[in-house]
Amino acid sequence: MSAKPNPDTSSLREAMKLAQRKAALEPAAPADRSLPLEAVRLSPFQARRFFDPTALEELAQSLRLHGMVQPLLVRPVEGGFELVHGERRLRAARLAGLAEVPVIVRELSDQQAAEINLVENLQREDLNPVEETRGVLRLLGLRLGLAESEVVALLGTLREAERGKVSHNVVGENESSIIFEVFSSLGRISLASFVSHRLPLLALPPEILEVLEQGRLEYTKATAIARVKDPEARARLLREALEQGLTLAQIKERARQLTSLPAPGPKADLAARLALAGRRLRKVTLSPQKQREVDALLERLLAALEED
Repeated sequence: MSAKPNPDTSSLREAMKLAQRKAALEPAAPADRSLPLEAVRLSPFQARRFFDPTALEELAQSLRLHGMVQPLLVRPVEGGFELVHGERRLRAARLAGLAEVPVIVRELSDQQAAEINLVENLQREDLNPVEETRGVLRLLGLRLGLAESEVVALLGTLREAERGKVSHNVVGENESSIIFEVFSSLGRISLASFVSHRLPLLALPPEILEVLEQGRLEYTKATAIARVKDPEARARLLREALEQGLTLAQIKERARQLTSLPAPGPKADLAARLALAGRRLRKVTLSPQKQREVDALLERLLAALEED
């Protein structure tokens, strides 16, 4: 597998530097012009998928009071203009009811626009882990000229080469240098950590992936909950984690208990389940009320066994 050559590399890098200097590093950069809000369409390359409604409303209120200080970066496309980055501000402007927004207009290709958007978002601190993971894969895909599935396979192979499990020759020198350059420039996560901890996030059960994307759950807690294979038990633990604000240690303990329970039903090993209950009793201190409840349950159990 070899990366396709990218003839726009130098111009792409120059465009990135220009866009970041004008629209990211200089908040008060002068706008080229103002555009009607409806003339600016959203970017198809946006890395961010979840926008906190409360934060958007707070930003909208600020825009109502002070207007938009930092212009949006846009590019001309057929039928109008397309946002390159600044979607949060654009959404807030819509909420605020602004008629026009200040913009910086740049002629950019699809690949240039996509890469600027991805880099700008990945250098921010508030992307959730799933958005960040997908963003890194898309950025690597653009640099390498590969599909996401090919990038994932290549990263796994490169990591195996780093660990000495396969020859370094299986990954091309050009591909390796591009990958390491991306991780080095982002400065957020190493290749080893990305392969070990971030890529598995994309394989999480849908209900866990959803709350993770919404920023309602840390990824360490999400992966702990995902270890529970029974769908009903996993959904219950997820609900408890969200409603009760469980710590990672509490989630791991509950997940351990759930995964160690024998499957219910007529074929379950009753003796093993009783032994597990006994081990738990030895580890906890019961309140007087709980002690009475456990005693009552044991009496009922003994009575049922005697009847048989």
